[in-house]
Amino acid sequence: MKMKQEQLRQHDWSRPIAVARAAGVGILAGGVVGCFRFVIQLGLSQVQYFFGLAHQRPWLLLVWMVVGVVITLIVGRWMKQVPEIKGSGIPEVEGQLMGALDYKWWPVLWRKFAGGILGIGSGLFLGREGPSIQLGATIGQGFAASQRLAGTDRRLMIASGAAAGLAAAFNAPIASSLFVLEEVYHNFSTMVWITALTSAVCSNFVSTVLFGLKPVLYMPYGHMFGMKSYWVLILLGLFLGVLGRLYQVVLLRVGDWYAKIPGLPSQYHAIVAFLLMMPIAWWLPQTLGGGNAIIVGFNHLMPGALSLLGLFVLRFVFSMVSYGTGLPGGIFLPILTLGAILGGLFGQVMVSLHLIAPSYLPDFIIVAMAGYFAGISKAPFTAILLITEMVGTLQHLMPLAVVSLVAYLTVDGLGGAPIYEALLDRKVRPSIPGLLGATDQVEMAVFEGSSIDGLQVRQVNWPKHSLLTGVRRGGKVWVPNGDTILHAGDLIVVTVDRSQRADVYRHLQLLAQS
Repeated sequence: MKMKQEQLRQHDWSRPIAVARAAGVGILAGGVVGCFRFVIQLGLSQVQYFFGLAHQRPWLLLVWMVVGVVITLIVGRWMKQVPEIKGSGIPEVEGQLMGALDYKWWPVLWRKFAGGILGIGSGLFLGREGPSIQLGATIGQGFAASQRLAGTDRRLMIASGAAAGLAAAFNAPIASSLFVLEEVYHNFSTMVWITALTSAVCSNFVSTVLFGLKPVLYMPYGHMFGMKSYWVLILLGLFLGVLGRLYQVVLLRVGDWYAKIPGLPSQYHAIVAFLLMMPIAWWLPQTLGGGNAIIVGFNHLMPGALSLLGLFVLRFVFSMVSYGTGLPGGIFLPILTLGAILGGLFGQVMVSLHLIAPSYLPDFIIVAMAGYFAGISKAPFTAILLITEMVGTLQHLMPLAVVSLVAYLTVDGLGGAPIYEALLDRKVRPSIPGLLGATDQVEMAVFEGSSIDGLQVRQVNWPKHSLLTGVRRGGKVWVPNGDTILHAGDLIVVTVDRSQRADVYRHLQLLAQS
């Protein structure tokens, strides 16, 4: 009896405790993001109804101008007070997890929630997924603060909340977890993925209660691509990669173009988007918002090539105009929408050249969504898994993988970096002093073929302000010495000066992954 009690006391309860915390974060995030998603949908439908009435009562356009000015002033004031609510929010979460920046959670949470509803729900070409990720991460941060968690435990809650936020927005918990691991946290340790998945599943459960089981972008998959037609998929991947690189270049410069507007403070750039939106809402109200209605609409009506080309130009340009304002709103869904349009356009051209049958058009839309997102975000696994969850079959994995890989390599060959990392690099600032204490930890996996694979610890040029304190191999963890040989697959744990965490993190990435 005493032996059993002693074994229970010695048992490592860190994982069950972390999972329980992640479940709590997931439930909270699912409720908040579910409400966020519902109100945005309601707002968008009301805006479309408003512009429908304006055709009979043109004076309502003056009312819209007043509404645009009011929203600009309110959200602009919030963005000036708390700059972290601007844009997608994913770069801010990524910066938190790498230690490059930090912020207080409550001012960001309520302003991002309200500002996102006003910006996205008004019909601008912005996505709710990025803000949903930041909302979930901020809830995780608040949960950690309430439990007085710091360091790794705090980051686990932030990462779990991010996965929960995306799961509630998309009804795709597995892809949401992988996105956080692949693109946001860059960490595949057991503790990270198990807490992220737990939080995403719990959040998705809450979301399905509110919205049902059907994925947001559901499209039925039509026919299997034969091996003889794979050359067409390679061409599609190249096409998406080139246009994906164009998207990156324009998105990273649109803020600079806005800055050239004389006499208009940056927090009030949104008035430009609201005025330019009026003719779009007047003539094409069905195109407003992030674009999920457009994608789902392809199930019922497939436009011709010229119509798709015009729609792509409209969505591309006004997505840039909308995001460049800095309003709380993301690019995740707009990227998928552009990918779907490009897939339809490419497919229509192939049909007109009698190279494929018209029945394959839905398949091109599906694989192009994955390819365009994989190229721009440089997160191909997330892209493949996200579309797989949405379609509900594994039969299309090979076409998805081919298009995503070719698009990824094309963007990479053209010098493109992951878009969220590039956005983070443009806004990194020092973290709040003393928020997390003097020291922290960085965990990094040693990749196959990295520069430190097979080296002794003493042979590695470790970054300044850091100390290697642990190596995890398989299920064992030990404190290394100078003679310890590092191998691919090891998880190294480095203790760092808190103020230097971001620089150490980048240095370790170069050591462990290249």
